Amino acid sequence: MAHIDASGPFSDFAAYDRKMVLLQGAGIELRFSDGTHKALRQVGELVEFDGALSTYCELLKGPCVDLNLMVSKSEKAAVRVERFIESVAVKASRNETLLVFPIDRRIKVEITMGKTVTLEPWDLAVLSHCGGHLRRLESASSSASSSVFLATLAS
Repeated sequence: MAHIDASGPFSDFAAYDRKMVLLQGAGIELRFSDGTHKALRQVGELVEFDGALSTYCELLKGPCVDLNLMVSKSEKAAVRVERFIESVAVKASRNETLLVFPIDRRIKVEITMGKTVTLEPWDLAVLSHCGGHLRRLESASSSASSSVFLATLAS
């Protein structure tokens, strides 16, 4: 996680692909040396980019917190932000590791092997060779979705 308190350049991570999700704050705009721009304006928005690109970060309305996953360019990682009301199925197949990172609400991780754990926002669970469900802990009457960052790493 990174606390961004001022606009400025990002560090060079030329050997890595970067996956970045906004966790807190009003957002940022990223300007890349190839002329492209990407903005994260809402908590849970995700961007992926080449760590070799020179990157300038402009804060939109004050400090932000983001989560960065740096993955060697020689490795594979599939990332997504899943938003769900009740539950979502997850799986880490053979030779995979799944990272589960709740963004905004407490969730329960139920593993098919009978284990259950509660994760607070910004906790991390690492799952290997198993499946299960992520379930929200708030009452079913609340229509607000839970957001969770999921990264599947191949080994």
